[in-house]
Amino acid sequence: MSQKTEKHTFQAEIQQLLDIVIHSLYTDKEIFIRELISNAADACEKLRFRQSSGEAIHQPEVDLKISIATDDQAHTITLTDTGIGMTRDELIENLGTIAHSGSKAFLKQIAEGKEKPDANLIGQFGVGFYSAFMVAEEVKVHSRSYQADAEGHSWLSEGSGSYEIEGAPDWPRGTRIFIKLKEEDKEFAQASKVESIIKQYSNFVPFPIELNGEVVNKMSAIWTRSKNEIKDEEYNEFYHYIGHDHEDPVTRLHFAVDAPLDIKSLLYVPAKNMETLGLARSESEVHLYCRKVLIQSKAEQLFPEWCRFLKGVVDSEDLPLNISRESMQDSALMQKLNKVLTSRFIKHLDGMAKKDEETFYKVYDQYHRFLKEGVATDFTHRESLSNLLRFESSSLDKGKRTSLKEYVGRMKDDQKDIYFLLASSRDTAEQSPYLEVFQSRHLEVLFLFDPIDEIVMDHLGRFDEKTLTAAEKAELEIEESNDSTTALSEEDAKDLAAWAKEKLGSKVEEVRVSTRLVESPAVVVDHDKTMTAGMRRFMKSMNQESGPMTLDLELNPRHSMVSKLHQMKQGNELLATKVLDQLVDNARLAAGVVEDPKTMVKQLNELLDQVLTAQKS
Repeated sequence: MSQKTEKHTFQAEIQQLLDIVIHSLYTDKEIFIRELISNAADACEKLRFRQSSGEAIHQPEVDLKISIATDDQAHTITLTDTGIGMTRDELIENLGTIAHSGSKAFLKQIAEGKEKPDANLIGQFGVGFYSAFMVAEEVKVHSRSYQADAEGHSWLSEGSGSYEIEGAPDWPRGTRIFIKLKEEDKEFAQASKVESIIKQYSNFVPFPIELNGEVVNKMSAIWTRSKNEIKDEEYNEFYHYIGHDHEDPVTRLHFAVDAPLDIKSLLYVPAKNMETLGLARSESEVHLYCRKVLIQSKAEQLFPEWCRFLKGVVDSEDLPLNISRESMQDSALMQKLNKVLTSRFIKHLDGMAKKDEETFYKVYDQYHRFLKEGVATDFTHRESLSNLLRFESSSLDKGKRTSLKEYVGRMKDDQKDIYFLLASSRDTAEQSPYLEVFQSRHLEVLFLFDPIDEIVMDHLGRFDEKTLTAAEKAELEIEESNDSTTALSEEDAKDLAAWAKEKLGSKVEEVRVSTRLVESPAVVVDHDKTMTAGMRRFMKSMNQESGPMTLDLELNPRHSMVSKLHQMKQGNELLATKVLDQLVDNARLAAGVVEDPKTMVKQLNELLDQVLTAQKS
């Protein structure tokens, strides 16, 4: 054919598209390298398919690869692939016109002001290609189709409205894109800059990427391989690379599904929780890929916030991406991805809890706060997450933990509530006055040691049709009566309660005779039926208002101290009042609601002085 140069004018839509790409579409100019590599990989993949289907291929002996050459003196970058190539007509169609209805609709929406500049155009060769004009003074494309009888052609443009095409008969199979960089973008002619971009975005492209003669992408995309052919050492090596962590992960989840979405995923749980080490709040380190090309680094929407400790990759071919590959167009699909991935991870932990309890507790001890955060905030997965919660219990030895499901399995037939008690330690829980009624009735109580636990229980509300109830809010009476001769009569007990309320005034809201105490003389409970002392402490630690705290005092009429107090008020009311004040403070201390211990110490010293004075007289 003639070597005559043909001059063409860009289709109007192409010029409009060029203006959008160059001036407003991409966030980072470096994206053009990713786009051109992705197009080259697509071209190689298409050729591999035709080879495998038995088609005749021009230069079949040439290996499939992508080559990049930089010249920082001439300010040029050249990208070459040995893929399927293009004919003259394909060059015109792909680079000079918009033949795809989706692209035309996109441009129409922009022109009418109905759409921001993004669309589902990725994978159509001509679109990603135009990102080169963000940095180029001129772009020259040499290409030869894989077809045996095809000839090569060159395509040249400065992106200003027109392009030229001329024949290049001796050109080898594939496509070469030569870019003369603008002065302000000459950094992309530096090999070190290009290498860092390749490793960030295209490190797992399934064809060799050579940069100035050396292969750059040496790491395999192992998430696309079968689990049976991958050794633990390979999994760990990949984690060290992707997770920037020298320690091996505590567990991993590698799975692939094709319904409801095509997903290949490899997720890791690090051995250490960085947040508990005093470092900043963790950020998601699960990266989103499409056909092994990075779409979104640290893709926050892939998982709910409570999963931010995970590291790894998710690869899906079902992603409708925008032209720049920088954000998801279909948020509903992203939500579906989120649900599938999160459910699989929770299922993985649940299976581990049943089959490998030792490893499960390694994960739980590091990340239980995240799981509890999920129960409190993630309504979609709250029920399944609640199965992973573990607590110590009054029915188990110290250090042993139980699930809510196991607790329910041990419940009495007529028991309708799951009882829990928040305390700072096991010893504190076992000495709590709130526990006494449960011990007398032989009812199991879960011990919660983490301040967030009570908030978690409050958000969960119910489990397996059983109500989760704080021990201090349980309306239970002791089962066995105390026949001690020191017990007050019903009338005397009511008289003492009325006297105590009169003396205490606004210090307490109510004073009543307790039916829950065995060994403790008194207990205080929050007058607000929806609040507990632990919940108030947690809200205070989070700088949240919990409203004014008002307490009710319960007196144990079977306790000798309460009986003696009743007797004392009849003979030495001043001293009895001091004893009552101290009794209230002791109960506040046991409940963990003493705000200023110095006041309590002063009052205790005054009481001791009066007792010693009375003893002397």
